[in-house]
Amino acid sequence: MQSDNRVYSLPRWTLTRWLADAGPGVPQDIHAALVGSLYGTLPVFAGGVINSLLVAAAIAARMQTAPFIAWLVTDLAICLVRLFVLVRARRAAREGRETQTDLYLLLSVAWSACIGYGTFLSLTSGDWIVATLACLSGAAMVGGICFRNFGAPNLAAVMIVTSIGPVVGGGFVSGEPLLYVVAIQAPMYLLAMTAAAFKLNKMLVATMRSERENNHRARHDGLTGLTNRAGLLDAVETKLKAKRDGALALLFLDLDGFKTINDTFGHAAGDELLTNVAGNLRKQLRSGDIAARIGGDEFVVLAEGMTPDSAIALGDQLIAGIARSYSIGTNTMTIGVSIGIAMAPEHGACVEDLMAVADAALYEAKSNGKARLCMGSAVSNLNALQRLRDKTISGIAGERKISAAA
Repeated sequence: MQSDNRVYSLPRWTLTRWLADAGPGVPQDIHAALVGSLYGTLPVFAGGVINSLLVAAAIAARMQTAPFIAWLVTDLAICLVRLFVLVRARRAAREGRETQTDLYLLLSVAWSACIGYGTFLSLTSGDWIVATLACLSGAAMVGGICFRNFGAPNLAAVMIVTSIGPVVGGGFVSGEPLLYVVAIQAPMYLLAMTAAAFKLNKMLVATMRSERENNHRARHDGLTGLTNRAGLLDAVETKLKAKRDGALALLFLDLDGFKTINDTFGHAAGDELLTNVAGNLRKQLRSGDIAARIGGDEFVVLAEGMTPDSAIALGDQLIAGIARSYSIGTNTMTIGVSIGIAMAPEHGACVEDLMAVADAALYEAKSNGKARLCMGSAVSNLNALQRLRDKTISGIAGERKISAAA
C-alpha cells in the first residue's frame, strides 16, 4: 500500500477515527497502511477534482446566479486546500514528520458534500440540461470515491451519501413526477456502492493479513518463532546501513551436546529442547536485539550499540542462561552453548564477512573445550578467510568436474 515507504499519521479526533476505521481486529500496521492508501491514487484524485470543477464552472456559466457561483467558488476553495494538504502530507510522510490526517479526512467529506449541494441546486433549478449534467457527474464521482477510499469504508460511505444523496431530496422538491423515479432509485444505488466499499475493504484487509502472515513465515523459523536466516540477513544489512552509535555485535551460538540428546531421546524431544532454548534466549536479550535460528542447533544474536567488552559480557550472560538442565517430558537434559563473536565494522562491513568471522571464532571456542566464547581476532579472521577460500576452490573444482562430465 505504501511502496514508497511513506508513513502517514493516524487520525486523532473521535469523528475522524471513526471515518478511518478499518473494522474490528485490524492490526496497527495494516491500519496505518490503509490510512496511507487514502493519500494515494493521485490520478483518481486529479480526475475527480477536474471533473467537479469543470461541471461546476459550466453550470455556473449557464445559470449565472448567486447559489451556483457560490457552489463553484466553494468547490474551487476546497479543492485547492485539499491539494495543498495532500502535497504537504506526502512530503511530511516521506520525511517522517506528522501529517494532517484529521484535516484531510474532513476536507474529503466537505468536497463530497459540495458536490451534493450542487446536484441538489441543479435538480431544483428547472433546467433539465443542468440537472442531467450534475446528476451524471455526481454518479460518476461515486465510482471514484469508492475506488479511492475503500481502505476506510466509513469514509467512503459518508462521501457517497453526501455526494449523491441530495438527489433524493432534489428529485422530490423539483416537482417533476418523472424525477420521482430517480429519487426512488438513488437510495438503492447508494446502498449498492456503499456495500461494495465495505466488501472491497474486507477483501483488501484479508489480502494484507495473508501477505503479512506469509512475510512473517518467510522471515521466521517455524519451530522456535525466532528470525530465520533470511530475516537475519535482512536485519544485518538494515542495521549496517543505519550506522548508529556504537558497534554492531553478531554472536554465533552453537549448542554443545545437542546431537547426543537428539540421538538418545529422539527428534521430538530435540525439537522441544530447541524451543525451550529459544524462549530462554529471548529472555536474556534487550528489546532491540534480534535472536535468530539459522539451522539445526545454531543460533545468532544481533545486538546494536555494543563495545567488545559489552559483547563479551552479553555472551557470558547467554552461556550462563542457556547452559542448564531442561525438563522434557519425563527426562532431564543438560545442554551447553559455545559462542563466537564478530563486531562490525571492525570485523567486516557485510553479512558474509561477519558470519565468517563469527563462525571461525565459534570453531575456536569449541576447540578450546566448549561452553566458552571467543571474540573474533586476527587469527579467526585468517581462519574465516581460509575457510571461504577452501569453499571457493571446492566449488570451482566441482564445476570443472561437472563441465568435464558433460
